[in-house]
Amino acid sequence: MLYLHVTPVQSARNGAASYNPPMAPPQSSAWQDIRVWGLQDRRSHARTARPWLARWAVDGRARGKAFKTRDEAEAFRGELIFAKRLREPFDPETAEPLSWSPSPGETKIHTWARRWLGEQWPEWQPRTRRSAIEALTRFVPLVSTSRADEAPEDIRAYLTKTLVPETSIDADDPCERWLDESLHTLVALNRDLLARVDSKLGLGVKGNLLSPATASRYRKIARACVRRAVELDILDRDPWPAAATGRRHRKATRLRKAVDVRVLPEPTTMRRALEAIVSHQPGSRTYRVMTAVAYYAGLRPSEVVMLRPRVLTLPPTGWGRIDVVEADPSIDEPSEPKTGKRSVPIPPKLVEILKDWLASHDFTSDELIFRTRNHRRPTASNWARAWQRALRSIGHKPLRVYDCRHAAATTWLKAGVPLGEVARRLGHSVETLVSTYVGAMEADEELANERIDLVLDEEHPRSSPSG
Repeated sequence: MLYLHVTPVQSARNGAASYNPPMAPPQSSAWQDIRVWGLQDRRSHARTARPWLARWAVDGRARGKAFKTRDEAEAFRGELIFAKRLREPFDPETAEPLSWSPSPGETKIHTWARRWLGEQWPEWQPRTRRSAIEALTRFVPLVSTSRADEAPEDIRAYLTKTLVPETSIDADDPCERWLDESLHTLVALNRDLLARVDSKLGLGVKGNLLSPATASRYRKIARACVRRAVELDILDRDPWPAAATGRRHRKATRLRKAVDVRVLPEPTTMRRALEAIVSHQPGSRTYRVMTAVAYYAGLRPSEVVMLRPRVLTLPPTGWGRIDVVEADPSIDEPSEPKTGKRSVPIPPKLVEILKDWLASHDFTSDELIFRTRNHRRPTASNWARAWQRALRSIGHKPLRVYDCRHAAATTWLKAGVPLGEVARRLGHSVETLVSTYVGAMEADEELANERIDLVLDEEHPRSSPSG
């Protein structure tokens, strides 16, 4: 086997003699499509301190890196060409030769987060993907060095877009440069640093305390990201500090999942609110029908927006049915409902509302029945505004759209529907149902006492079995 020895050269990447192609690369770049283009001079049409742009692509994914001088850009471009000629494999994540990559422990946090997400992405449902991105956009900027400048105002918006796997990264973007220059590496993580990060993950953007459930979700995802480096032996121990176990701490952070049923509207109030949604706005009638489905069928908002005529059973009279088979977790990427598919009976009132809605539109059996005039998914913010406006008009306190589902559950429970049936319609376990809607069952004690009295006061007790 022939080995090539390459004399170190002054690197345009970091100003050091560090370019050392591997003696025996594990793969050849022959299978990769590597293209290196000429320099782009942006001095005449862009105000930037780095006007010279080196451009290249790996398997169709274009990348660019900006430099202050032409000599730096030419040197960088030359190194790319040299690595290509040696048939050195290029990293699909960084789009740079593998020999340029730092040791795994020297990987910056944002780069590691992208790699971790790329590893987990295929196995996750869309809702899980969105939750992970949300948590990491808060976690990543917190792991900055003490010498770092203040993060750009749009850093979270930038991370929301660029943490998604297979997204092109512009190395010259101000946010990307801040990440490259300001964040710690994996090996720099320690318990003192992560204890401060853990504390900040419990705070909102404005310094307000987040709900225990939200803060716990952020911490769980951030720790899982770091923990993966331990599992791969990049870190020798988990640097994330253990949660406090004192009784006072547990009491303060205990998750409270029970719904306050006192603020939920009664059926009469719900009917008034539904009618009040309709206004001069073109989409208000759409939001009225969507809200009616959330209340009368107890569907999640993400399930409401994915209804199609083929899943509706609307008989001429009596009760109908909705087969809940799809959900949209706010990113226009349909998936299964959060707790699986189910079939929900719907009362005649909702049957009539849906029949009128279908009759006023020309839907195919597979077409989504709730879309804007531009055939897009109705936004959660517009739906919420229509609902809030309706509540204000009838003098009711503000509620979320999701509270319509809670109102449905409490209505069914107060009507005496068995727990198992309510849980099935909502897509819950009985345990979750009881812990969430325990407030709706407070009146059950009086009903239970009456039924026990009926048994105890029977004039003719049941005969005991013969002994």
